[in-house]
Amino acid sequence: MSDIRAGLGYTEEHEWAQAAGSVIRIGITDFAQCELGDIVFIEFPEVGTAVEAGQPIGTIESVKTVSDLFSPVSGKVVKVNESLLDAPEKVNEDPFGDGWMVEIEADGDAAEAVAALLTPDQYAAFVSGK
Repeated sequence: MSDIRAGLGYTEEHEWAQAAGSVIRIGITDFAQCELGDIVFIEFPEVGTAVEAGQPIGTIESVKTVSDLFSPVSGKVVKVNESLLDAPEKVNEDPFGDGWMVEIEADGDAAEAVAALLTPDQYAAFVSGK
């Protein structure tokens, strides 16, 4: 069973989101990194880019496929995890920690934006097909 952490919001595109003040940190779920296999490259949005919830903001390339990274919230990109450019395998090793991808300053209340996403229980039901 995939690791699904409490205190995070989730999307059906397999991103997680965590609010910290006005900023939301985003990454892909443990389920997603398992499905993708070894991640070899990540393309990030530019810092300062305005993003819309549900829209692609980058790509994740693995040995199996290339997938879009979607923004779970609307706002502006304020930081990207540049360490992943040289070590994309961190996403496989620690998708909720060192493998985070992007930080977005939310258009509205960050905590409310994350609370509007799937709960851990809802995401667990989604990935199990129930």
